[in-house]
Amino acid sequence: MSVAMPPVRELEKSAAVGPQLYRLIRDRIVRGELPPGLRLSETEFAAAYDVSRQPVREAFIKLSEENLVAVRPQRGTFVTRISVPSVMTTRFIREAAEADIVRLVAEAASDDAIAALDAEIVKQRAVTTAAEPDLFMQLDEAFHRMLAEMAGQRSAWDYLEGLKTQMNRVRHISMRKLPFEKLVSQHAAVVEGIRKRDAVAAESCMRLHLREIIRDLPEIVDVMPDFFEGADDFK
Repeated sequence: MSVAMPPVRELEKSAAVGPQLYRLIRDRIVRGELPPGLRLSETEFAAAYDVSRQPVREAFIKLSEENLVAVRPQRGTFVTRISVPSVMTTRFIREAAEADIVRLVAEAASDDAIAALDAEIVKQRAVTTAAEPDLFMQLDEAFHRMLAEMAGQRSAWDYLEGLKTQMNRVRHISMRKLPFEKLVSQHAAVVEGIRKRDAVAAESCMRLHLREIIRDLPEIVDVMPDFFEGADDFK
C-alpha cells in the first residue's frame, strides 16, 4: 500500500522545494499521519505537491538518515517502525537534562518568569476539552522550551530536539489516549515547585512527568505491535 494524500499545505513558491518537502513529510510521519510500514511513492508525493520527483527523492534520502524511512532497492521507500530502545534512551537523557533545568529555574526564577509559566498553564487548560492533540503537543513543547530558556539552556533544548524524534512519534499516539488534564496537572505541579523556590519538589515533579511515557508505552505496543521494533527488549 502506498499513499501521498493531499498536501498538508501548499509549498511556498519563493522558497527551495526540497527543504519544504522534507519538513512536511517529516511532520506527517512524526504525527502519525503516515504510519509505520506505509510504502511511500515518489510519484504520488510529486503529484500531490505539484513538484518533480527529484526533490521528493532528496527528501526521502534525508528522512532515511533520521531513520524515519527505509529506502529498499527494488522494493520502495517505507515509513520505519518506531524504535522502542531509542524512545527509552531519549527519555532517560531528557529526564536527566530537564531535571537539572527545572532546578536552575526554581533557584532563580523571577516573578515575571513565574507569571509567564502560569500563563502557559492557562493556555493548556483552555484546550483540555477541545480534543486537539496536535495543539496540545505544541503547547507542551512550548512549556518545556520556556523552562530551558529560563535556565539559560536553550542550546540544550535544541540538542534534545534532535534526539527525540522517535519519542515524539509515541507522544503523538499517546496524546490521542491520555486525558490532557493529567498532563496539565503535572505541569502545574512543576510550576508550583518553582513558585515556592523548592528545587527538590520541582525536580521531583518533572521526573514524574517525564516518566509518564514508561507507563503508557507497554499498552501502546500491545495495541499496535506492528508500529514498533525492539519491543522484546523493552518487555
